Amino acid sequence: MSVPVTPSPAHTPQRSATELARAVLARESTPQGLLSESLARIEAAHHLNALVSLNAGAEAQAEAVQARVQAGERLPLAGVPIIVKDNINVRGTRTTCGSRILANYTSPYDATVARRLVSAGAVIAGKANMDEFAMGSSTESSASGPTLNPWDTARVPGGSSGGSAVAVAANLTPISLGSDTGGSVRQPAAFTGVYGLKPTYGRVSRFGLVAYASSLDQIGPFARSAEDLALIMNVIAGHDPQDATSLHAPPQFAAGTADDLRGLRVGVIRESLEGNTAGVESTLNATLDALRGAGASVQEVSVASVRHAIAAYYLIAMPEASSNLARYDGMTYGSRETPGADVNTSMTLTREHGFGREVQRRILIGTYALSSGYYDAYYSKAMKVRGLIAQDFARAFADFDVLVTPTSPFPAFRHGEKSSDPLAMYAADVDTVAINLAGLPALSVPAGFETVDGVRLPVGIQFIAPTLKDEVLLTLAGGLEGVGAVQMEGPAGY
Repeated sequence: MSVPVTPSPAHTPQRSATELARAVLARESTPQGLLSESLARIEAAHHLNALVSLNAGAEAQAEAVQARVQAGERLPLAGVPIIVKDNINVRGTRTTCGSRILANYTSPYDATVARRLVSAGAVIAGKANMDEFAMGSSTESSASGPTLNPWDTARVPGGSSGGSAVAVAANLTPISLGSDTGGSVRQPAAFTGVYGLKPTYGRVSRFGLVAYASSLDQIGPFARSAEDLALIMNVIAGHDPQDATSLHAPPQFAAGTADDLRGLRVGVIRESLEGNTAGVESTLNATLDALRGAGASVQEVSVASVRHAIAAYYLIAMPEASSNLARYDGMTYGSRETPGADVNTSMTLTREHGFGREVQRRILIGTYALSSGYYDAYYSKAMKVRGLIAQDFARAFADFDVLVTPTSPFPAFRHGEKSSDPLAMYAADVDTVAINLAGLPALSVPAGFETVDGVRLPVGIQFIAPTLKDEVLLTLAGGLEGVGAVQMEGPAGY
């Protein structure tokens, strides 16, 4: 006779953030218990290398939430464990940005998003692995080693927010935060089969986010439902006087229904239809068919300048990176690993040993593009292209409510497959970088699968909305869930 086995916390189905908060408020669960379950999942999935550190203050946060709930506070994220990317400062935790040069840095303050999460009752369980200084599309360049994709550990989870994506895909926490400079939330969301939202630039405060490219960076969440996305966005979005680029746009997020798709005008960006794998193409077509079936109108539209987005993006992002990372010299910021005979030697050795190869490459290219004689030839022209991309999107939105592309032209690739070819790695962001250049909101929706070498891999479809129309994306996501167009499954064993 078989004996039923009670699953361990690491393998029981993960409840949504919304369900967890309701359970805590109803006194059916405790923040301490939820944190313990999350830590058990993290330990069981240690081989994925999704986290670089645990938050030593998490238990105190959980106890504080319990006291607030007992005092009658109605906290929107009551007791919900969350993981944040390791470039988001959390007081008392290490913030390494995946780099040796910040290996010993402990943050003395909270980023605005961290403060808002804790104020709303969330418990920050730990910090997620990432490409060094958010420079990469695979989470292979971290000083802490690569993160593995739970769908196939021989493959990358995407990047640079790969650890945050894996945290949700592998059920370590129901929601997480990453940062998106050119697709670093959306692409790993597509590779791991979860939602990934890049908000309008300025919709979520960047105070306390370690800068890569300041005019492009944006914090965004990962989740497994539109309802959870709405829950966390209502907490972290909103004006912040500590961020000069923060917008006055009170959050009003809610998941939609199938009825909300009726009459929606959807434009398929024609330039994104080339070069996709068969599985990505079929997933896109199935998603468009579901939209038509729900009463949306679907037509192709040209946004011609997106063909130049990759070149423009890197000629803007790398110069900004070279400027932002100049502070890490071992004198004021960064660890001075190797003392030199003089100041210049010490700075050179610190940066040589502290930065990885990809970061060094981007600093050099960025400095070159800003140098005398080349500024007008490269950076200035890239900024003009950026303006053209924004104009082309604005014209398209005159006729459409949302635009759609694949999030990536292919599913997750193998570790090492592109790391030796920087141009191939940069091209992995072909469908995402234009959105950051235009400052638009975009959402990657887990919409299907493609079987590659006998392995079933997730495929994401990207929806783009006009500036400050982020709420439309969550309404759309809820509608797609309502018509069965969202393929939200978990990898085996998680």
